[in-house]
Amino acid sequence: MRKKRIMAALCGCCLALASQAQQATYELVWEDHFDGSTFNEAYWSKIPRGKANWNRHMSNANTLYALKDGNLILRGICNNGALPQDTARYLTGGLYTKGKLNVRHGKVEVRARLGRAQGAWPAIWMLPENAKWPDGGEIDIMEHLNHDDFVYQTVHSHYTYILKNDSIPPHEGTGTINRDDYNTYAVEILPDSLVFSINGEKTFTYPRIETEQPGQYPFGTPYYLLVDMQIEGPWVGKARPEELPVEMSVDWVKVYRLRE
Repeated sequence: MRKKRIMAALCGCCLALASQAQQATYELVWEDHFDGSTFNEAYWSKIPRGKANWNRHMSNANTLYALKDGNLILRGICNNGALPQDTARYLTGGLYTKGKLNVRHGKVEVRARLGRAQGAWPAIWMLPENAKWPDGGEIDIMEHLNHDDFVYQTVHSHYTYILKNDSIPPHEGTGTINRDDYNTYAVEILPDSLVFSINGEKTFTYPRIETEQPGQYPFGTPYYLLVDMQIEGPWVGKARPEELPVEMSVDWVKVYRLRE
C-alpha cells in the first residue's frame, strides 16, 4: 500500500510538472542549420577517442564527417584499410559543444534522421561542463539501437547510477519514431524537472523530488551537447560489418534559454 501511495504521488507530481513545462516560455539563443561547407568550429569540436564504450571508436578522420544538402552527416564505418594507421576495428564521428556552448535552464531541440545497422548506437545527449560523471548528471535526449522503431530517453546521476534509485522516480522513457524520416528530439531543462519530447509530443518527465539521498537532481548547471554515431557495446551488442557504413543526418540544432 505504501508503494502504491508513493507511485500515485509521483504520477501526480509528473503531471503537475508537465503542465508547468507547457507554460514555460523560451528565447532562441542559438541555432545551426549546417548550411556551410564545414561545421562551425566556433561552436563544435570533434569528440576525441576515449576508453568508454561510447567513445572508443571516435576518430577525427574527415571521411566520417560531411555537410551535405543542409545536413551534418556523421558516419560509422568498418575500418577495412580506410585509416590504416588506426588499429580500431570500427571508426565513428561525433561532435560536441564542450567549452564553446552550454545551457543551464532552457530547451534543446535536434532534428535528425537515423541510419540503421546492427550494432549502431547514434546518440544526442548532454553532459555537465564542470562535474565528473555521474555526480554531475547526464541527459540522454535520444539513443537508438540497431533497427528499433523507438528510442530511449534517459537520466543518469549519482542518485540513479551509484545509489541505484532508477525507479523512484523512473529515470528512463521511450518513444516511437519514424525510422525512415527525420524526427525532432527535445529536452526542456527546468528548475524542477526534465521534460522530454519527440516531434512535439511529451514522452517522459523526470522530476526533482524531496529525498534525503544525495544527487537526485544535479541539473541546472552548464551542460554541453553531444551528437555522435557510436558502434558496439554491451547494451547495443556486436556489429555486423556487412551492414556498415551507417550514417546519422542532422538537419538542425536549436538551443533556447528559459525566460524567467
